[in-house]
Amino acid sequence: MTATGTSGPATLVVGAGGFLGGAVRRAAGHRSDVHVARVPWDDEDAAVDGLVSAIREVRTPDAPWRIVWCAGTGVVATGSEVFDAEQRLIARVLEATAEDAAAPGTLFFASSAGAVYAGCSGAPFSEDTEPAPLAPYGRAKLQAEERFRAWSTATGARLLVGRFSNLYGPGANLGKAQGLVSQLALAHLEGRPSSIYVPTETTRDYLYIDDAAAMVLDALDVVDQAVPGTVVTKIFASGRSATISEVVTAVEHAFGERLDVRDGVDPSATFQGLDLRFASHVLPGVDARDHTDFGQGVRNTVEALRTARA
Repeated sequence: MTATGTSGPATLVVGAGGFLGGAVRRAAGHRSDVHVARVPWDDEDAAVDGLVSAIREVRTPDAPWRIVWCAGTGVVATGSEVFDAEQRLIARVLEATAEDAAAPGTLFFASSAGAVYAGCSGAPFSEDTEPAPLAPYGRAKLQAEERFRAWSTATGARLLVGRFSNLYGPGANLGKAQGLVSQLALAHLEGRPSSIYVPTETTRDYLYIDDAAAMVLDALDVVDQAVPGTVVTKIFASGRSATISEVVTAVEHAFGERLDVRDGVDPSATFQGLDLRFASHVLPGVDARDHTDFGQGVRNTVEALRTARA
C-alpha cells in the first residue's frame, strides 16, 4: 500500500485506479493522508487479503480514519454472476474486519442513483424515493449498501452511502460500455458510428467527475462530525439534466462537426429508465456550489481524449 499527503485523517481509497476513485484520490491528496491499496482484483483470495491488510493499516485504535470505497464491477448490462463474485468479496472483507479495534472513523461507499432508481416514476427522485432497480446491477448496489450498513452497525463506524448520477469527464474507463459523453467522443475520434439503444428523449443528470470528487470530500467532512454509528445516504447529482439529443449536440459542438449517430438494438435497453432526474434533500450544503458547465465539461472530455490519442 502507498500513501501520500500529511494532513487530515488517514484515508484509504479503494478503487483508486478507477474513474471516481482516481478523482477522489487526487482531490483528497491536498487535505488528507491518502493511502492506496494495490489489489489483484482477478484473484479473489489475494484481493481479500490485500484489502483486509490495507483497511487494518489505516483503521488504527488511536487516530481518526476514512475508507472511501469506490471500487465496483460491471455495468447495467452485466450479468448477475459477476455481481455474485463482487458481493462475496465485499462480504469476506467486511467480515474479516468487523471485530478489529479501531478509533472512530468514517466509511464511504459509492453506489449508483441511476441503477437503484431506474424503475421509479415521478422524477425528480430524492433520498425519500423508494428504490426500484431494473437490472442485476442496481440490485447488487442495494445489496452492497446493506452490507456496509451492517458493518457500520457492528463497528460503530459512521457510514456515508453516495448514490451517483451519471458521471462524465476526462479519465472515464473507455473499456466499459457506459459513459455516453466519452463513448460518443471516442467513436467519433475512431471514425466509427455510435449506436443509441434508447429513445433520444431519455434524460439523465450529468455530474462532472471533479465536482463529484469535491462533493464526496465535503460530505465526508460533515459526516465525520456525526456521532459514531451514524448512517447517511445521499444522492450526488448536479441537479441539471440533459436528453440524449442534447448530449449529442454538446459533443458535436465540442468537435465542431456532426457525429454519425444511429439507432441500435440491445437487450439491456429494457433496464434503462427514461427519466432519471434527481433532487437531493440530504446534506444540502454539499450541493451549494457552482457545478462545471455541461458544455465546458464535454469540451474538457473531448480534449482529453484527443490528447491521449495524439
